[in-house]
Amino acid sequence: MASVRRRLGRSGGQEGETRRRRVCEGLKGPMSVLIIEAFYGGSHKQLVDLLQEDLENCVLYTLPAKKWHWRARTSALYFFQNIPMSEHYSLVADVVVFNSVFNMESFLTNIGKFMKLIPDHRPEDLESIIRPKCQVIYFPIKFPDVSRFMPKHKMRHLQKTLSLTKNSSAASTVALPFQREQGGPENLLTDFDAKPGPCDAAQQENLGSSLMQESSLKTCNWSNNSSSHRGESEQNPCDSLSGGDDQPRPLHIVWPHRWEHDKDPESFFKVLMHLKDLRLNFHVSVLGETFTDVPDIFSESRKALGSSVLHWGYLPSKDDYFHVLCMADVVISTAKHEFFGVAMLEAVYCGCYPLCPKDLAYPEIFPAEYLYSTPEQLSKRLRNFCKRPDIVRKHLYKGEMTPFSWAALHGKFRSLLTTEPREDL
Repeated sequence: MASVRRRLGRSGGQEGETRRRRVCEGLKGPMSVLIIEAFYGGSHKQLVDLLQEDLENCVLYTLPAKKWHWRARTSALYFFQNIPMSEHYSLVADVVVFNSVFNMESFLTNIGKFMKLIPDHRPEDLESIIRPKCQVIYFPIKFPDVSRFMPKHKMRHLQKTLSLTKNSSAASTVALPFQREQGGPENLLTDFDAKPGPCDAAQQENLGSSLMQESSLKTCNWSNNSSSHRGESEQNPCDSLSGGDDQPRPLHIVWPHRWEHDKDPESFFKVLMHLKDLRLNFHVSVLGETFTDVPDIFSESRKALGSSVLHWGYLPSKDDYFHVLCMADVVISTAKHEFFGVAMLEAVYCGCYPLCPKDLAYPEIFPAEYLYSTPEQLSKRLRNFCKRPDIVRKHLYKGEMTPFSWAALHGKFRSLLTTEPREDL
């Protein structure tokens, strides 16, 4: 969620006094956007960097990406003391922007419950005051050219994705799963008309004309100079995943999420161990960032999974990260907390079959066939895929990708951040 008054919010870092002086100078000048990010890492950093790259007169203030629950609770106090006062901005929001309908509704509908915890002198009617200011603009993903990483069986998927991305101007009219099934609040998604950016959409996405150049598949430049928590390849993915079509390869499962309890790694590894107990053959790549406290389940599971592990740990190189996604077959989420899910969509873009909880923001983004309700359902789907990996390798994703691309959403963000404050709010 971001609150906006011709400026957006988010913040951080370790540049210390240099950053502070730059912010102060920026707030004295004709600033158009103040970005405050309390958790400057992962997809948060990805969005902030994308906006900062695109917007002029942009001032950034951040905090390091650690202890996100404490950042959510207390970062406002830090920013109140550290962002200089300026006549060029106001921190009273004219527009409140969410990255999914689930995010917005879970926030608004819980205001009353939270206020009831206050013993007396409670603010009244906050939901009815804030709701008219709210709208949804999905997280914009700048999809890269991954054709050089694609195995042959995924080329049809990439061709479909490329054709959708080239027609991104129509993205704002595409009905997403929750809209088709529920007639969802389309007005929340279209308050700001998309305006064409300075570049053609296809150029912005830079998906390239090298789509069908299979010669790029004959080489494999892989980074092996990594340590235990910065990404370790247990074996060369080119050796295990790019073999001849006459030799069936084990199902390759990828889990590309933060190594924290809210992503529920315990449920994920429990399912994998069940597959192993059934003597089913599979490979697994466990990606994602690690922070101060890594749950014990990761070290325990790595040992228990043994030779099934193909890759383990965070990949700082985007090329290496997308290479793993392109070589994988199935991407799994077991999250208990998710307002959007950038990693899942990146994996789907790379041709992975998604399996997500039928909860949180996922039903809004993914068609019903990619959702599961219980760990038992997830386990059953994976058992079938382990026995017949050709099922997912021949599958073409049935959902939409274009509405979540930077090419499609670029105009909405520019319109949002360059529009004059609304006098009626």
